[in-house]
Amino acid sequence: MRPASRTISLFPLALLALLAQTCTGAQASQPEPLTVQINQVALDSNGPKIAVVESRSDASAGRYRVLQDKHQVGEGELRALPAFTEWGEGRRYFAADFSSFTQTGTYQIVVDMSGQSAASAPVPVHANALFSTTAASLLDYFKKSRNTSSADHKIRIYGTPRYVDVWGGWNDAGGDNGKYLSHLSYAHFFNPQQASMVTWVLAKTADSTPSLYRQAGLEAAVLEEAFWGADYLHRILDRQGYFYMTVFDKWGTNNAERVVTGFEGIDGVYTRNYKSSFRAGGGMAIAALARASILARNSGKHGRYTASTYLADAQRAFDHLEKHNREYCSDGVENIIDDYTALMAATELHHATHQQRYLDAARLRAAHLNARLNASGVFISDQGERPYYHGAEAGFPIVSLAYYHEAETDTLLRNQASKTIAAALSKQLAMNRSVANPYNYARQTFRTFADGRLSDSSYEGFFMPHANETGYWWQGESARLSSLSTAALLGGRVSNPDPAGAFGVSKELAEFAQNQIDWTLGRNPYGMTMLYGFGKLNPPSAESAGTMLAGGISNGITGAQDSPLGAGIAFAPGPDEEQWRWVEQWIPHSAWLLLNASAMAPKQ
Repeated sequence: MRPASRTISLFPLALLALLAQTCTGAQASQPEPLTVQINQVALDSNGPKIAVVESRSDASAGRYRVLQDKHQVGEGELRALPAFTEWGEGRRYFAADFSSFTQTGTYQIVVDMSGQSAASAPVPVHANALFSTTAASLLDYFKKSRNTSSADHKIRIYGTPRYVDVWGGWNDAGGDNGKYLSHLSYAHFFNPQQASMVTWVLAKTADSTPSLYRQAGLEAAVLEEAFWGADYLHRILDRQGYFYMTVFDKWGTNNAERVVTGFEGIDGVYTRNYKSSFRAGGGMAIAALARASILARNSGKHGRYTASTYLADAQRAFDHLEKHNREYCSDGVENIIDDYTALMAATELHHATHQQRYLDAARLRAAHLNARLNASGVFISDQGERPYYHGAEAGFPIVSLAYYHEAETDTLLRNQASKTIAAALSKQLAMNRSVANPYNYARQTFRTFADGRLSDSSYEGFFMPHANETGYWWQGESARLSSLSTAALLGGRVSNPDPAGAFGVSKELAEFAQNQIDWTLGRNPYGMTMLYGFGKLNPPSAESAGTMLAGGISNGITGAQDSPLGAGIAFAPGPDEEQWRWVEQWIPHSAWLLLNASAMAPKQ
C-alpha cells in the first residue's frame, strides 16, 4: 500500500469526483430513483442469490421479475428491509431473493415500484461459479505482478554493510514495487500477511484442490506461480534463520535507496526492525514453504529449488522463531496474530513431516486462540481487553483453527476448536443482525486510538476505524471480506455443517459468506465491481493507485473520510494522493479471493 503523494492526473480525478458525487448523493449528479444492486461476476447454482433494491420513493412495496437469458422465469413480491440511514437519508431498501433458480444461465432482476422500473446488471449462474469464472484472471494478475528487477539481486540491509540477493517475488500493489512479507509492524496489531500469504494460498489450493485447476486448464499456471513465490521465500531467508520483512524504497519517492528494512508511518521512515516475527509474515512464510514442499512431492514439479530445500527452510525458520520471536515483535510481546500465523506454520509442518513436535506446537497455539475468545464471542488481541479487528484478515483466527481441526487427532481438542469457531461465528452473525444492514456487510467490534491511548469504550461498526494505532492506515476492505467469507465456509463446516445446504453450511452462514463476496463483486451502493475486468463498472484509474490489472482487486469502500469511527460511507472522494485508499489493487485481496473461491467450490 502506498500513501505517498503523486502528481494529480486530471482526467481520472474528474472521473473519481463524479463517481463520488453520484454515489454519495451529492446534488451535482441526480441519483437514480430506483437501483438494483447484484453480484455482477458469478453466482453459484446452488448458492444464495439475493439482489438489493434501493428506492428513493415513498413506496413500501413492489414486485420483481426474474429473467433467465432474457426470458422471464419467475416473479415475486419484494421483501422490505428495515429502515437504514447510516449511508444516506431518503432511501428505502428491499430484497429480491432468487436463490431457488438453479439452472445455468445469465440472470437479471427487473424491479417495478410506484410506476418506476429498474434492472440489475446481468450475472452468470452456474456450478462452481466463483472459481471457474475468476481463477484464470487471479493467477494472471499474480504473474503480471512479478518483480523481475535485476537490481534486487544485490540489495543492502539497512543499517549494515551487508548485501543480499532478494530477487523475485511480487510487487505489493498497483502503485508500489516494494515487496513485503508484512508491513505496519510498528502498530503491533495490524500486520497483514502479504507475499507469504499469496505463496501459501497458491500452494495450498494447488495441492488440496488440484482437480479444480486441472478442469480449468490452470494446473501448470498455479504450480509455476506457487513455486515462484516459494523460491522468493528461500532467497529472503537469512542464514541465521529469520526472513527479511520488506524490500522497500519509500514508494519510489525522493530517490530513496531500495533496501531490506522495516519502516514506520506515512513517511516510510526506515528502521532496523527488518526481521520477520511470526506475525510479520514469518509464520505464513513457514506455512507456505512447508506446503510448497508437499506440493512439489505430490506434483513431481518444483521451482528453482526442490521439495527438500523448501521443507528444510521451513523447519529451520520455525526453530529459529520458536526461540527468537519475541525479540522480533515490535513491542516484545506476542499477540493474536502471532498465535494464528504460528498455528498455520505448525499445522503445515505437521502435514509435511508428521512429526509430533509440530502437532504439539499447533496445540499450544490453538489453546492460546481458544483462550483469547471472550464470553461474548469476540477475540481479544492483546493481554488485556483490546478486541481483535483487522482491515485485511479478520477471518484468519477462525481459518487457522479450521485447518488445525483437520490435523488434530485428539477428540477433546478438536471439540474445543469447534466450540471456539462456533462461538466466534455466532457473534459475527449476531453483530450483523443487531442493526439494520441491507447488504449484510460484516460488522466488527473495535476501539479507537488517539493521543497515544485506546478508547475506554468498544464500538461496533461497518468499517475500520480511521483513528487507529497505525496513525494513517485505513482503506477499503476487500481482503477482509473474503477472509470472513472463507471463515464462514471453512469454520461453518466444522461447527455448523449442513451437507444438504449451500456450501455445506447453515443457511445463515451460507448467505453471510456469499454476501461478503457479493459486495466486492458489485452488490454494493456504488454498483461497482472491485475485481478489475469483470462486471458492469470497475474502479477508475488514479495516479496514486498506479497500474490497474485484470484480476487485481481494488481496496474498495470505506467509512466517510472525516469519521474517526469509520462511520458513514465513501468511495474515492479525492484528492488524488489519497485515492490509493479506495482504488489501488493489492495482492492480499486477490489471494484471499482465490482461497475463498477454492473453499466455495464443491468438495473434490
